[in-house]
Amino acid sequence: MKYKARLSLDVLFKFVFKATGFLVLALLGGILAMLIYNSFSFFMNVRPLDFITGMEWNPTAKIPKYGMLPLIISTTIVTFGAMIIAIPLGIGTAAFIAEYASPRLKNILKPTIEMLAAIPSVVIGFLGIVVVSPGIASLADLSNGLNALNGAILLAVMALPTIITVAEDAIHAVPKTYKEASYGVGATKWQTLCKVVIPAAAPGIIAAVMLGVGRAIGETMTVLMATGNASILPTSMFDSVKTMTATIAIEMGEVPYQTTHYFALYAIATVLFIMTLAANMLGEYFINRFRKYHAA
Repeated sequence: MKYKARLSLDVLFKFVFKATGFLVLALLGGILAMLIYNSFSFFMNVRPLDFITGMEWNPTAKIPKYGMLPLIISTTIVTFGAMIIAIPLGIGTAAFIAEYASPRLKNILKPTIEMLAAIPSVVIGFLGIVVVSPGIASLADLSNGLNALNGAILLAVMALPTIITVAEDAIHAVPKTYKEASYGVGATKWQTLCKVVIPAAAPGIIAAVMLGVGRAIGETMTVLMATGNASILPTSMFDSVKTMTATIAIEMGEVPYQTTHYFALYAIATVLFIMTLAANMLGEYFINRFRKYHAA
């Protein structure tokens, strides 16, 4: 009887876990279907090519302009700038915590870094306005520091806890035999870290970077407050920009219901969804490449 009860319990939980997995996929598919459905209503009035390649976003003008190329480029340069800052800092900090920090220091650093993820994005945006923005304006001799660089710095700060935590777990999970074998042939600790530990932890590190990219692309309040919200084509990191997430957040609350402008925001959300999905798929491709390399 006990055996049958345990078997029935296993079958029940297997069904529950499978159902939750399919539920997540169904929710994701439902969101995508809703975005695409509403986007079609927009593309009945505006050609997709004109929407993607258009150089001006001004839906409230006398002759509305629905060109989202400045929004795409703005989102890309802010995210790229954030990752240039966050990836080396994040991986370096993770390597220090995993390999060099004493147990006492590690017990202080890791919880402190994880607590950074709990800071609300509106607080980070406020600090960007009152602290980072004046510093950038002073150093670059600008009228104000609300630009792409400001947004990139703040997004890097927000992405760091995720990158550090996941990368540190990946580095810590590398088998000790790998390091012992490296030390056994005369390698230093630095050589072992660079040529053995980090390559072995590469799948986990790439996953950490992809999570950081997803956090940066999808962030709204911080970039809304700190980047200037100018929907023009940026030429440098010192230009004010308007990201896709900020555009949706600013305009969705005021746009008339079921107008072309309303459906245009759904089209922006669809493009943003596709960009995020493409970034995750690219990361998954490299993760699988590294896994096959290690398996070989």
